[in-house]
Amino acid sequence: MSETLTKESAVVERYTKGACEDTPNLCCPATYPRELLELLPEEIIARDYGCGDPSRYVRSGDTVLDLGSGSGKMCYMAAFVAGSNGAVIGVDMNDEMLALARKYQREMIERLGGTQVSFKKCKIQDLVLDREELAHWLSENPIRGMEDLQRLDSWKAERRKSPAIKDQSIDLVMSNCVLNLVSREERKDLARETFRVLKAGGRIAISDIVCSREVPQYLQDDTSLWSDCVSGASQLTELLGIFKAVGFVDLNLDQWSPQAWKVIDGIEFRSATLTATKPSQAPCLFLGHTVIYRGPYLEVRDDEDHIFPRGAAVSVCERTYNHMMKGSLGKDFIGVPPQEGDHATVNVVPGQLVAACKDNKCC
Repeated sequence: MSETLTKESAVVERYTKGACEDTPNLCCPATYPRELLELLPEEIIARDYGCGDPSRYVRSGDTVLDLGSGSGKMCYMAAFVAGSNGAVIGVDMNDEMLALARKYQREMIERLGGTQVSFKKCKIQDLVLDREELAHWLSENPIRGMEDLQRLDSWKAERRKSPAIKDQSIDLVMSNCVLNLVSREERKDLARETFRVLKAGGRIAISDIVCSREVPQYLQDDTSLWSDCVSGASQLTELLGIFKAVGFVDLNLDQWSPQAWKVIDGIEFRSATLTATKPSQAPCLFLGHTVIYRGPYLEVRDDEDHIFPRGAAVSVCERTYNHMMKGSLGKDFIGVPPQEGDHATVNVVPGQLVAACKDNKCC
């Protein structure tokens, strides 16, 4: 059995037990808004294992995807905030956890005023293939030889045209202490899938366990520590790099536990929450938009290599301007929209202003 499958089996076994009985200390303790917890059945609360509260990033009307939804606690909390104009989808691979989340589905939808909440069996690093649909297909099409395998490959290829979670359909992807349970080799796949399903301007809120230095191989090979959300922890630079590499911007460590949850062989493990945004793919049009960085730093550089000196009027394209003013960067910048008659030619930087975009290109 491969190392990845061994770790997956350990995670499945541990969380199957966690779905059936209380398992204290399975993950780093976290606090949640009392008014949301009061809406939930006690069984769901008792069987949830997380290290942060990504539900705080949900907005009214959002379509939310919860990676590794477990007992459904975060999904039902998110549904309350998203409201009747929103929707929440939870994905998980543990049958017992899915059964627990679905056990209260009708009751919770009624309690939450009709907000749509659904659950799918998917790997969080593969949001294309619904594993319950796969199991149903295999029950009717057992594999007995090479021809059957070829038919299965054809079926999978066809299903990829209609993925379980559609392209650009989600406003917020959140997860709570799940990334560290995915093999290191597959974490880039998870980030790419997250990027695929988000709308332009969509956000992520990833609560996870981070470590103070690299986890040595002998700890990574300990399947018990892996399923305990310990030995799969990432260093901060690694966590940020995974999502930066696939195109996310505005990466921010929004929550950080000052106290270590565990210390093993001198390595500190604590919870943190990463937020980031999927940028728009709109064309880079220079129409006279400018921004001014308020300070306090001498200058700042964003994830697209725009440089903003403090106090300088900087020319940016319309896409960047809208992203900055509507997103998390808006509080740090003064936005100056184009004045009438001030429009410049497409892709030409106005000469009287400092240009943020490297080589007169925005991205």
